[in-house]
Amino acid sequence: MAAGATARIKIYNEKRNQFAVERNTPKQLVEKVSGDIAKLLNRKRKALERLAREAEDIQREHPWQDGIKVRSTVTILLNLLNRLLSFSNENLLQNPNSLSLEFVDDPNFKNKVNYSYTAVQIPTDIYKGSPTILNELNWTQSLERVFIENSREDPSLRWQVFGSATGVTRYYPATKWRAPNKIDLYDVRRRPLALIFLSGSVSGLTLKLMKTSVIEMLDTLSDDDYVNVARFNEKAYAVVPCFTTLVQANIKNKKIFKEAVMNMQAKGTTDYKTGFQFAFDQLLNTNAPRANCNKMIMMFTDGGEDRAQDIFEKYNWPNKTVRVFTFSVGQHNYDVTPLQWIACANKGYYFEIPSIGAIRINTQEYLDVLGRPMVLAGERAKQVQWTNVYQDALGLGLVITGTMPVFNLTTDGDSKNQLILGVMGVDIALSEIKELTPRYKLGANGYTFAIDPNGYVLLHPNLQPKIINFREPVTLDFLDAELPDRNKEEIRRQMIDGKAGQRRIKTLVKSVDERYIDEVQRTYIWSPVEGTDYSLGLVLPSYSENHIKANLSDQILQVQFFQCGMTCVFLREYCKDLELSNNNTEFLLNFIALMEKVTPDSKQCDNFLLHNLILDTGIIKELVDKVWKNKDLNTYGFMTVFAATDGGITRVFPKRASDTWEENPEPFNASFYRRSLDNKGYIFRAPYPNDDILNPENDTIGILVSTAVDVTIGSRNLKPAVVGVKLDLEAWTDKFKILASNHTNSNRQIMQSLKAVRLSLQDLLCYLIDDGGFLVMSNQKDYMNKVRTFNSKVDATLFYALYNNSFYKRKQSYDYQSVCDPVPSSNTGAAPRGVFVPTIADVLNVAWWTSAAAWSLLQQMLYGFAYQSWFMTDEVDAEGMESRESSCVTVQTQFYFSNISSSYNILQDCDNCSRLIHARRINNTNLLFVVAEKLSCDSCEIEKLSQVETECILTHKCAFLALVLISEIMIHIFLFLFQENTSDCGRGHSFRPSPLTLLLLQLLLLCVLAHPSV
Repeated sequence: MAAGATARIKIYNEKRNQFAVERNTPKQLVEKVSGDIAKLLNRKRKALERLAREAEDIQREHPWQDGIKVRSTVTILLNLLNRLLSFSNENLLQNPNSLSLEFVDDPNFKNKVNYSYTAVQIPTDIYKGSPTILNELNWTQSLERVFIENSREDPSLRWQVFGSATGVTRYYPATKWRAPNKIDLYDVRRRPLALIFLSGSVSGLTLKLMKTSVIEMLDTLSDDDYVNVARFNEKAYAVVPCFTTLVQANIKNKKIFKEAVMNMQAKGTTDYKTGFQFAFDQLLNTNAPRANCNKMIMMFTDGGEDRAQDIFEKYNWPNKTVRVFTFSVGQHNYDVTPLQWIACANKGYYFEIPSIGAIRINTQEYLDVLGRPMVLAGERAKQVQWTNVYQDALGLGLVITGTMPVFNLTTDGDSKNQLILGVMGVDIALSEIKELTPRYKLGANGYTFAIDPNGYVLLHPNLQPKIINFREPVTLDFLDAELPDRNKEEIRRQMIDGKAGQRRIKTLVKSVDERYIDEVQRTYIWSPVEGTDYSLGLVLPSYSENHIKANLSDQILQVQFFQCGMTCVFLREYCKDLELSNNNTEFLLNFIALMEKVTPDSKQCDNFLLHNLILDTGIIKELVDKVWKNKDLNTYGFMTVFAATDGGITRVFPKRASDTWEENPEPFNASFYRRSLDNKGYIFRAPYPNDDILNPENDTIGILVSTAVDVTIGSRNLKPAVVGVKLDLEAWTDKFKILASNHTNSNRQIMQSLKAVRLSLQDLLCYLIDDGGFLVMSNQKDYMNKVRTFNSKVDATLFYALYNNSFYKRKQSYDYQSVCDPVPSSNTGAAPRGVFVPTIADVLNVAWWTSAAAWSLLQQMLYGFAYQSWFMTDEVDAEGMESRESSCVTVQTQFYFSNISSSYNILQDCDNCSRLIHARRINNTNLLFVVAEKLSCDSCEIEKLSQVETECILTHKCAFLALVLISEIMIHIFLFLFQENTSDCGRGHSFRPSPLTLLLLQLLLLCVLAHPSV
């Protein structure tokens, strides 16, 4: 293997005239990429401004129709809607009014689209025949022209979307909505666009409604919001005890809130003053950054008489800087006037939630109230906001969306309208932004990343969500994407503050396969992206400060370089017309066919990638002809020799070995490649646990050994390739036994240490363990099938002794993108809204009629009788019909070498026995040689170390609380304008059934009680 590395260095020097070594200047790279991203976002901003302006003009000119019916144009729209959304299994082709559309594949959208139409999506819990929806469908139809013109001016535009405040989404180009077998609950108002507290005197169905309402309310908050949830009776308590102040409404914290709310129990009687006192203390004494834009209190209760006026006079009047929203939950006959008064007196709104079906709509309507000052501020409020990363519901993958508010510019006499019509959005796929980064010039371990003002990554190689969830954004903090330390905390803080900087640090990195930890040197460079609140960073190892740039324009004899056969692997997108394939043979045939049509200097090809590929192919070919073909691999115990390059080639020799090659064909994604660059010497790695470790030809196990090719050209150092072999484990084990038994200088110390016990080699345990703690080789034949196993499973006491004596360090980290086993969820079916159905046994049981359940049922019956809501059905939770894998947080544990480089003797004492252990690092490798006596007793009290990834289930939820590193940034606030009209603050009704209705129900109840057997 050393000969292979030396030969490659020689070949690079011989071909020196075919390439140049160029320097990666980190600051210039960051500035260029940052500028390119700013230009991309600015183009999208201009498209948004035009869309928002046109939408406001169109809506202002549209005549409102109170008596609009589903007919004419609207009929076509709804038929088109049904066709696109597949709301039912009805054969729409049989509908004579349905619109037949043709869809064509578009790789930019990763979907079949129609460029002549827009499409509409409406959540299933919104009635599509209401006048509001029909009017909206009518006027938004005119947006189709604007969408098409925008797309012609900027062909790079992806989805253009108008999300209405009513929940309607119109998007271009048209495509089928991706919810074919589910009840569709995607709601544009949930896209990333308080103090919540609950009275403690409720129970039964009302308590369930209240809990569900609070959870829905939490879902309307984004990472820019700060929140706390409290319950109150005679006293007020935070539902999460350790959340003593407002906390960021991120996914982690909202999950903790939701679990606490679902476990909440009602106690005591309601005291509004206590609840509001707690709320104002939280809001007025918070130091949360950016929590001063809109302060609001949301109270969920089943009713009460107290208005808590003295509390409002003390804390909120006359300026009324805190809005109060009140929610009357459940079906009851309380007087709701106090709740209405509280909301109206504090610039809020009063809502009623009588049943589950009203939750989703009423818990989002408060957004209209919060939007009033923004509408009145006019153009000053027209700012583009960029969302968190999220999964596109139409199949575009990970995207961000630029959004801009659309205002209602109609007037009512002299009064200006205060409503937000909706939000205009333009999607940008993350792949578009990645194309602007110099991915391959930075080497396998160099990369770019970007974060938003909350510290969440927009770009990062470790941003790889495994679960597609349209309801939640993909929020991965920079400190969760990498192994955190104080240096990275400071880098994150400066990036959020919009500062530029550069720092060289020593840090830990996790291997691609997540089995190993390496301690490395990295240079971090960062700079803000102009015109946005994003910040871009670049990470560069020292060996990637230079890169090779091939120049083969004068050599069109390059085709012969591709004669390396099908054992060459290169799977990058070198040219636009290159048809990609996961099948290596098919990809190579496509590539060679394309090279016969175009030259390496063609404009449709990436010249840098293609020229480097050709250069590396020629170098690999010479390595095969001059070195590999002249070696008898069996003599050395080699099963395979291989080489991988920065140019994207992986070459395996001999050809038959490629059939069993299990490594990632892209060198930059291969763990062995990236680890070899970061470590000196030879890196040994046993097969992965899920690999078929036996060679089908001779039933032998292969151990992968690799090393980087370190080249110095002039004064510049770089590592352009990795070479290696796959060892025949059985052959090398035999040599290992011979070497271990010889009394050479290298092992004389070991044998002298064990001389007193007069043991032969057969009585000793000999191990080769790698730097992650995995068994690579042993002298024990029975351990052959344990190669690749974490050593604690092979010999738990021995590995604990190594760890306890500082040969290994342990590193634990959280993985916030893990996937856990399916958790069965309850299935919710369509049934009369909010009606509890008792069993026959319940009805015949007298005690049941005196229970809370019976009175709740009577309340439901009265409500249905009075409001004709008997057969209105609630939404169906189709997503709960099947148990599916879910995203979760897991704890990962890795072990890595400490700084010990010499050999040590260890005396390990157990309960009834002891043994000698000798351990020694093998120079220029990642191996530890261990010789130990066999343990003569069965018991030894130790901590059994494990590397198994486990789900993180915390009994103390506050363990998730981390340092909040969100800094103050400038935000335009449009609050409490004097001209705001607060007269519309909600209206409700107090349900008071007639005496006749109550008398009839009482007679019915007496009849049932008197004749229980009927």
